[in-house]
Amino acid sequence: MRALLSLSDKTGLIEFAKALDEIGFELVASGGTATAIANAGLPVIPVSDLTGYPEILGGRVKTLHPAIHGPILARPTDEHMAELAAHGMQAIDLVVCNLYPFEKTVAALDVGELDAVEQIDIGGVTLLRAAAKNFERVAVVVDPQDYDRLTEVLAGDGISQEERRRLALKAFRHTAAYDAAIASYLTRQVEGDTPTPEILNLVAERVQALRYGENPHQQAAFYRWRGYEPAFEQLQGKELSYNNLGDLHGAWGAAMDFDTPTVAIIKHANPCGLAMDDDLVVAYERALACDPVSAFGSIIAVNRPVDLPLVEAIGSLFVEVLAAPEFTPDALERLSKKHNLRVMAGKARMATGSPRFPLQLSTIEGGLLAQTWDEQFVAKTEVVSQRQPTAQEMADLLFAWRVAKWVKSNAILFAKNQATVGVGAGQMSRVDAVRYAGMKAGENAQGAVMSSDAFFPFPDGIEAAAEFGITAVIQPGGSVRDDEVIAVVDRLGLAMVFTGMRHFRH
Repeated sequence: MRALLSLSDKTGLIEFAKALDEIGFELVASGGTATAIANAGLPVIPVSDLTGYPEILGGRVKTLHPAIHGPILARPTDEHMAELAAHGMQAIDLVVCNLYPFEKTVAALDVGELDAVEQIDIGGVTLLRAAAKNFERVAVVVDPQDYDRLTEVLAGDGISQEERRRLALKAFRHTAAYDAAIASYLTRQVEGDTPTPEILNLVAERVQALRYGENPHQQAAFYRWRGYEPAFEQLQGKELSYNNLGDLHGAWGAAMDFDTPTVAIIKHANPCGLAMDDDLVVAYERALACDPVSAFGSIIAVNRPVDLPLVEAIGSLFVEVLAAPEFTPDALERLSKKHNLRVMAGKARMATGSPRFPLQLSTIEGGLLAQTWDEQFVAKTEVVSQRQPTAQEMADLLFAWRVAKWVKSNAILFAKNQATVGVGAGQMSRVDAVRYAGMKAGENAQGAVMSSDAFFPFPDGIEAAAEFGITAVIQPGGSVRDDEVIAVVDRLGLAMVFTGMRHFRH
């Protein structure tokens, strides 16, 4: 039996090579791999002994030779084995190979193009593809995590066809991801930082198989983009569900969108309460007051460390997930008594400054939709009413406008003193969204302000808001009936600000 080893990442190499030697494999290796094996006192045949050629072009060409690929690609037929023998070749039964660290190299912000290109592996990819293609006879190993299992299998009954097929799949996935990384890098070089390239090279790795999707009859899993750090570390609690993960994304984004201490309470991807205050307990209490009924079974995200007073304030409220950048030890100790509560330490981009995948994706029938993230705030703050908003109203208007980014369209939000008091989310009619927000706010709507994620097509939404006690409105503007809407605002004595941009969220 003969094994070929050609490794960039030499983790576990010597131990695996020793195991292969003891099992009875003849070891063939290239370049630094051969040197490492020889320095460990193990017998090894340099690739150049098989090819009859030294490595050339500074190591660019080592294994690209019929004396290497013939023994790998030969099928287990009498004809192929006889042809190998006629050329003085011996079949290679095992290929152990991984690739130059291209992704790690291009992750450095100051990497030059020549340095990046030099890390594009040619021979290694060819070895992997050849061995994987011939999994009928050859086993290919690309992951050091498989060394121990392979050692046990090889020392026992040998590698089954099923195992070789599994290893081949892993190798093809590895080379596919490698090619995607190269294509993505060259896309940036050729097309620049275009948010919508001609071809999207998407590679995601399954992190977790989920119990089910949005409903129990749907299968689901959570995938993470290859090369991106985990957004959260789970500190306690049972596994997150599909819906938990979706709501956590919305909760974390809503809380982290604010610079000041903020608590966001999310239910079914919509804020049912969000408030800011230097005292997190006060922020929580005011966020909860917006809709305490909907807060049952919610997800809470906080953009500051969670301490014991905040945990005590949450008390017995049933919460699915609590997320924050960090937690104090006494807070974690108290939270540990709630065994089912998922406690998540956020390490996402907005908390750490680390990069995230540049596009927001949604699958549809026949393909997918891609867009850049909604990270802008306002294009302008133009007062279009006769009455100027007060300083407090303007502060609340800008607060309400930022929260509205995280509410499903049609979105209407009532706010007062940097806290939400009523939310109308996902309504088909904007005036109905106003009425729903007013119904949820009740008496708290008196003296509050209103934000709308898109323009008012008719004045009826303004009239309904005034009936609830709203004093000022912020909206994008841009309706053909803006003049009519402004006239109603002035007649009712309200203040209104145009932002010049909308924030639909579907």
